[in-house]
Amino acid sequence: MTTARDLSIVALDVASDRPVEQGDLSLALAGAEVLDLIAAGALTLDGDRIAPGTQSSTGDRLLDEAAASLVRQEPFESVEDWVWRRGRGLSSAYVADLERDGLTARARGRVIPLWTGQTVLVDSPDRHRAGERRASGEPVLAALAAAAGIDDAAAEDRQELTDDAVTTVLAAVGDAVMELEAVRQRKSIEDAAFDNVWRGF
Repeated sequence: MTTARDLSIVALDVASDRPVEQGDLSLALAGAEVLDLIAAGALTLDGDRIAPGTQSSTGDRLLDEAAASLVRQEPFESVEDWVWRRGRGLSSAYVADLERDGLTARARGRVIPLWTGQTVLVDSPDRHRAGERRASGEPVLAALAAAAGIDDAAAEDRQELTDDAVTTVLAAVGDAVMELEAVRQRKSIEDAAFDNVWRGF
């Protein structure tokens, strides 16, 4: 199991209770992949730059795809640039990967037993492991879940994160999520102003 996969499972697990912004989740998943690739030896961080590592295969489809897409010439890509580039549509890729592995199913309607089209998790060891990791308050997963809007990260969890690479990645994810929210707010204001013009205000 990887942090990115655990995060995608946790996001699907809470989706029935509250919606998770797919853009925020995609950015957090891209950050989780950086941390997973560091752990696998597929990349290292030089300050905030991502340098390819010696290990090429991780045994995970999406992580291997991520490793293959690393910029391999200097100047290497910054973590924030990676999060934006790799994060595009990444939450959908993880949902598709979970479905391919038989970890999700289509939900049935409550009144009429037809498929609703909503993807839900099935009971599995992967789901239990991700849930246990979330329940334990593991700091990295908690911080990424907070960035994705899934959970609130407690201050003491953030203080436990002392590894420079981890804090660099989490800061880049946090900055990207805030920037995406600013874009959403600008668009909302522009749309409201446009609507007001058409209404004669």
